[in-house]
Amino acid sequence: MDCKYFGECGACRIYEDGYEAQLNEKLKLNRDRFLPFYKKDISVFKSPESHYRSRSEFKVWHKEDELYYGMNHLEHKGVVLVDDCPQVNEFIHTLMPKLLIAIKDKEIGFKLFGADFLSSSSGEIVVSLIYHRKLDEQWQEKATEIAKELGIYVIGRSRKQKLVVGQDYITESLNINEEVYRFKYIENSFTQPNSKVNEQMISWALKSMENTDGDLLELYCGAGNFTIPFAKKFNKVLATEISKPSINAAKENMLLNDVSNIEFVRMSVEEFVEALDGTREFRRMNEVDIKSYDIKSIFVDPPRSGMDEASCRFAARHEHILYISCNPETLVRDLDILCKTHEVVDMSLFDQFPYTHHVEMGVKLVRKK
Repeated sequence: MDCKYFGECGACRIYEDGYEAQLNEKLKLNRDRFLPFYKKDISVFKSPESHYRSRSEFKVWHKEDELYYGMNHLEHKGVVLVDDCPQVNEFIHTLMPKLLIAIKDKEIGFKLFGADFLSSSSGEIVVSLIYHRKLDEQWQEKATEIAKELGIYVIGRSRKQKLVVGQDYITESLNINEEVYRFKYIENSFTQPNSKVNEQMISWALKSMENTDGDLLELYCGAGNFTIPFAKKFNKVLATEISKPSINAAKENMLLNDVSNIEFVRMSVEEFVEALDGTREFRRMNEVDIKSYDIKSIFVDPPRSGMDEASCRFAARHEHILYISCNPETLVRDLDILCKTHEVVDMSLFDQFPYTHHVEMGVKLVRKK
């Protein structure tokens, strides 16, 4: 990827010698990091070298009468004004300059300070415009004109205010092992930013569970990114998530893919363990017949903080553990606990965030004999 802002823009931090060099640097770092747990080769799943992000956030910077996109400086020296970003997918890339021109022409740039883009791989786009002022009917009229002219959906956000022009979501299609899955992605909620790497992660997760039987328990299920494909592999899936919007989206995604063998429960991991162990009762579990499940495998995809010790102890009750981590540092901490009872039999690196130090790691563990 060539970018004229390398060395200034903080969005990319490892860029010397190109894509392969930054990937090799990350692989070496994590091979050394996980050597106490896994001594075989780590499988590597690459990203497209450019135009890989389907979700991106920019500052909107005012300079005299002009508007610019802005990113934080690599060395914390203020803001870098950008008119181009080769990270974002082709659809966002094409839209960005047109959007600023339209905002200026329609005169709705007053106190605008942010623009967030969410795109599907087919070009359906939601743009959130974020303001330091209350938005009125005139703003909505102008935003409606922009949405129609550019073929996008527009959301206006300010303090305690959200105005939707069209809709606040896009529908993404993921091709997993020659089967297409459809997902509703809602603006301002978590989605995987790199769709091509996401497809590879899901494919790897499914393959990792090929020789397992029974039912699956999933913790931190989000909007069902992994849950829906897993439903085709297991007899039944029980999935938990603390976020109410994510659970609602997951249930919609289940219907969108004509899947019926998943039960979603809105609970934290801690609450779920308490419910299973009978130490607390939750009405949200009343309709779940936990005794009807034959759970031998557990899948976890926690936030950057990883799992706490109690959650790791709970995961270790299961024969098979599949762990997707977006933070290798907390993964090391959790493997210290999990590897007391389980051994790592496979490990993969997913280059979800090229030109940064961030990676996603996939780990398969089985109970020690």
